[in-house]
Amino acid sequence: MPQPNFDLYLVTDRKLTHGRDLRAVVEQALDGGVRAIQLREKDLGGKELFELADKISALCRRYNAQFFINDRIDVALAVDAAGVQLSSTSIPIEEARALLGPDKNIGVSTHSIEEAKDAERCRADFVLFGPVYFTPSKAGFGEPQGLATLKKIVENLSLPVYAIGGIKPGNIPEVKRTGVRGVALISAIIGAADPTTESKRILQLLQE
Repeated sequence: MPQPNFDLYLVTDRKLTHGRDLRAVVEQALDGGVRAIQLREKDLGGKELFELADKISALCRRYNAQFFINDRIDVALAVDAAGVQLSSTSIPIEEARALLGPDKNIGVSTHSIEEAKDAERCRADFVLFGPVYFTPSKAGFGEPQGLATLKKIVENLSLPVYAIGGIKPGNIPEVKRTGVRGVALISAIIGAADPTTESKRILQLLQE
């Protein structure tokens, strides 16, 4: 099973690009060193999602980056993505594994220690845990979990844990101190005026 080999997991939201083409923003992030992209455009129908995934998948191949699709196993298989990102409302992890085979990664978005332990038991490859801080995109998942809970998740899981929710350059050092494998974020790069520079800055903070 390929282990995730990235520190920074960039999640897309084409509504946060300030009118720029999502592919162009993703390419700038890849140019800045990002090596894992999750396409998370939940409102797109199958055809539109496939067409966008096909284009971003080609970009990721060019930069030797891992490409994940949120939820849609059919689209992930169609574009030969590195894997999928699942949540508590997705198809069960075991069923996803049966469809994807042993060589794809399955990430799971979790919001409690119980969900994280469940993902580990079902043999996910990594988990996202959050929201760590307040963020509008994750407000529906309840109150921010905070660093103490994040640290507890890291200590109780053998899987790589990525922090998500309100992650910005200013709080990366304290997030890192919890022992996480890395961070997942959306607006800090997708909404940045210069995604290339911001990606380099965040990666540098993660590697310090």
